[in-house]
Amino acid sequence: TLSESEGRRLVRLLAERVPPGVDDAAKIKAEYLSGVAKGSEKPTLVSRERAVELLGTMQGGYNVGTLVDLLSDPNRGIASLAAEQLKSTILVFDAMNDVVDL
Repeated sequence: TLSESEGRRLVRLLAERVPPGVDDAAKIKAEYLSGVAKGSEKPTLVSRERAVELLGTMQGGYNVGTLVDLLSDPNRGIASLAAEQLKSTILVFDAMNDVVDL
């Protein structure tokens, strides 16, 4: 298991050192954070809320599908947070149609 300081360091690296966009590292970051945000991954390093916030920093690409899916999350706090993150997401592509359909 990780110590508290190791966990904080990993979260800081995830937040600050993995670039946004659509490269391989961003894909892995988005997959992990998506699992936590949706509740399928145990939130050991970040809460569901923090995972949604970190997804929102990715500017678009691999994070968009999850943020759109979370708009329908039964937890209204998570859904609202996802909506806030999408406001500043610039690379939405075809997912804009999914948002309009909601």
